[in-house]
Amino acid sequence: MALHFIVPDCTDAAVGEVIALTGAEAKHASVVRRVRVGESVTLGDGRGVWIEGAVEDVSAARVTVRVSARRVQETPESRIVLVQALAKGDRDELAVQAACELGVDEIVPWQAARSVSRWEGPKASKGRERWSTIVREAAKQAHRAWVPEVAPVTTTAQLAERAAEARMLVLDPWTQARLSGIRSDGRDIVLVVGPEGGIAPEELDRLEGAGAERVRLGDTVLRTSTAGPAAIAVLSAALGRW
Repeated sequence: MALHFIVPDCTDAAVGEVIALTGAEAKHASVVRRVRVGESVTLGDGRGVWIEGAVEDVSAARVTVRVSARRVQETPESRIVLVQALAKGDRDELAVQAACELGVDEIVPWQAARSVSRWEGPKASKGRERWSTIVREAAKQAHRAWVPEVAPVTTTAQLAERAAEARMLVLDPWTQARLSGIRSDGRDIVLVVGPEGGIAPEELDRLEGAGAERVRLGDTVLRTSTAGPAAIAVLSAALGRW
């Protein structure tokens, strides 16, 4: 399988043109992945453009690729958005990485009432940058034409507002409705995953009052690091993506 690289300014590149990888991406291609002249690679702008080409020149500072094919992948009709509660350690980061590999379209960090980790002040922007880096690398690994956006950290009140704009599914292991029974109604699906201690009752009530639906994955209780990715896999099959 050809190596994949993200080049934001390749959006308008046409067949026959040369695209240059510079900076960190060039170093990654030449030093880490050790690409060679003549090797086939794929490039993307992270916004749907997909390019195939062959490496023409390699140095630590610059790698050039001659475009041989170009296409554009449209966004899914029904997007999947993961609202991941902040969690201690690297559990939320593991969820974000796997969710990106599995095809999530947007990731929203959630400062839940029971979140041990707190994104406040400068830590909010640093946390978002960290998640964005994880998403970018996971998208490259998975050869995705679209790199999911990481939204600013959100509050429960902001989530409640979003419930009016899309179909919001809140993972709750104690409810009766199963996620496997969900069928698409054409709207984006916003999947809400709580922290290690679960979603607080008042948060569940507020989201449900705003129109969210409670659903369960199965008969077991999953960790916050695995619940979101598992649910995305179920939704991907239900939406016909897989």
